[in-house]
Amino acid sequence: MAAGHGAGLPKVAFIGTGGTISSLGRDALDILDYTATDRRLEAGAILGAVPELSAVATVVPVPFRAVPSPAIGFAEWRDLVLLCERTAAANPDLAGIVIGHGTATLEETAYALSLTLTVDLPVVLVGSQRPMSALSTDAKLNLVAAIRTAAAPASRGRGVLVVLNDEIQAAREVTKTSVARLQTFRTPDFGVLGQVDGDSVRYYRRSERAHAPGTPFDIRTLPALPRVDVCYGYADADGTAVRAFRQAGARGLVAAGLAPGMMPPAEADALEEAAAAGIPVVMSTRAGSGVVPLTTRLRTRGILSADNLTPQKARILLALALTVTTEPEAVARLFATY
Repeated sequence: MAAGHGAGLPKVAFIGTGGTISSLGRDALDILDYTATDRRLEAGAILGAVPELSAVATVVPVPFRAVPSPAIGFAEWRDLVLLCERTAAANPDLAGIVIGHGTATLEETAYALSLTLTVDLPVVLVGSQRPMSALSTDAKLNLVAAIRTAAAPASRGRGVLVVLNDEIQAAREVTKTSVARLQTFRTPDFGVLGQVDGDSVRYYRRSERAHAPGTPFDIRTLPALPRVDVCYGYADADGTAVRAFRQAGARGLVAAGLAPGMMPPAEADALEEAAAAGIPVVMSTRAGSGVVPLTTRLRTRGILSADNLTPQKARILLALALTVTTEPEAVARLFATY
């Protein structure tokens, strides 16, 4: 059943994929161990828990499946692309789409969708740090803010957005920075795109990188993405992980390097060997922010720069890039574009 049906209200679709925003703990004080109950609300029940939405928009629940976000990956990204496409086609008067998602992998789903969606509508991902059942939950107000953002005409053409804690972030740039704090989603280098204050959705800047629709990445019929693994940099890393990932069939590698984009010598040698064998290798950094400079050392080893993408997002872009090209220069251009 749709939440809200007032004349003149914008129409927004809500897809629930599970996560904390859908979860019910043992009681109102259970804000940390709530996953032990294994109870999650479907989209319609989530909307029913927030009757205030009826004053904001006509919200249409769209069935999906409710799972913890660590269980979400490529198959769900592909299914969400197709579901958004079908939902938009079935609702030509739709103002936008909101996707409820667990915070653990929310930033990865948001970035994947920002590169692969086919709909020209605002798509907003929303989550919460506290379950729906918790005392002082952030789930309800986060959902209201996300619906308002998706319905706002100013949200069009900005790519996939992430809304929590009254802040609007760009899918490419945002990352989760704290285990439990409500202000966990941050954009370290550039800050928020805008804010939701009451019924006002205000923007102050725009992300400049390209985004869907219109990217070269079409995953709608793909059975899987090419395997890309992340090698985490640390003192004394000796290349064991690199060799293991190659043995497992990795077609691309992302290095979560020591800032500003380096690895211990043995690890760097293993990455160079992978690049020489035709496996694209992209250097990110474990620092959490900042551009990895394409130094002479990296060029000499045949390693590409992830620009300022975090390792987990560089992995997504590299995997998508490998669906259209394996040429290092072409991969580098995609990292400079998206």
